[in-house]
Amino acid sequence: MMYDPPLYRPPSEADSLIFQVTLGCSNDSCLFCLMYKMKQFRVRSIDAIKRDIRDMAIREPYTKKVFLADGDALVIKTATMLEILATLKETFPRLERVTSYANPKNLIVKSVGELREIREAGLGLIYYGVESGDPVTLDMVHKGSTPDEMAEGCAKAHEAGMEISVTVLLGLAGREGSRRHVDGTVSLVNRIKPRYLSALTLMLPLMDEYSKLMQQEAARVGQKGWTLIDAIESLKEIRGMVAGMELDRTIFRSNHASNYLPLKGVLSEDRPRLLKTLDQAISNPTMLKPEWLRAL
Repeated sequence: MMYDPPLYRPPSEADSLIFQVTLGCSNDSCLFCLMYKMKQFRVRSIDAIKRDIRDMAIREPYTKKVFLADGDALVIKTATMLEILATLKETFPRLERVTSYANPKNLIVKSVGELREIREAGLGLIYYGVESGDPVTLDMVHKGSTPDEMAEGCAKAHEAGMEISVTVLLGLAGREGSRRHVDGTVSLVNRIKPRYLSALTLMLPLMDEYSKLMQQEAARVGQKGWTLIDAIESLKEIRGMVAGMELDRTIFRSNHASNYLPLKGVLSEDRPRLLKTLDQAISNPTMLKPEWLRAL
């Protein structure tokens, strides 16, 4: 199978067989995301997708996990997605799980009934980039969705029986908007109540260019400046989120390569331990991962 690079998948899909059902992302406007800037978005033909599935069944007949790439599989029409999922089920008899990314517009435009059909056909978990629950920050980075729209879409996915893995992005609002970013994100994640929650830390390969752009956008939305947060400030953001989130069974992770301090636990059970670890690291920065180990 020939991929159209670059190819991305969530860390937890390291053992999954990946099929590119779309190329790029239909909502490729987010200023912080460079993943698909070099691609023109399109949905691959059903014939090409089926050919890939059948070819890989010869090489990987015992496949149990499949991830549907690129960044926007759920933009595909429901009938076509059901055909893809049916082909996967027929071709891989040991298949246990199918997952994909989802963006806010995917869930808004599909009905609960459509999402339920997709879930019953095999796609049971979606990875959903919230990034921030603060409307000013979302506007500043051109996310293209409001907190209310994201909460509505995730509620539909939950009603359809899907599990959701939410990602938030530390440092997105800069130092000047940090408190607002934390408070808004806590509020939105508490509304969504995801099964899984991951925190990543903003990394900027083009620091000078991005900072100038974000300063311009900050001025546009009424924020007084934008400065990249440092390691300790990122820990304070994640501490504020962990302290404020009221989630019963959510599994939390901050073990992405971008993070300074790997953390994991179930928030309802492990909150005191997580907060204690964060307080220790804030007081003793030698616990943190050095910058060179954060290289992606």
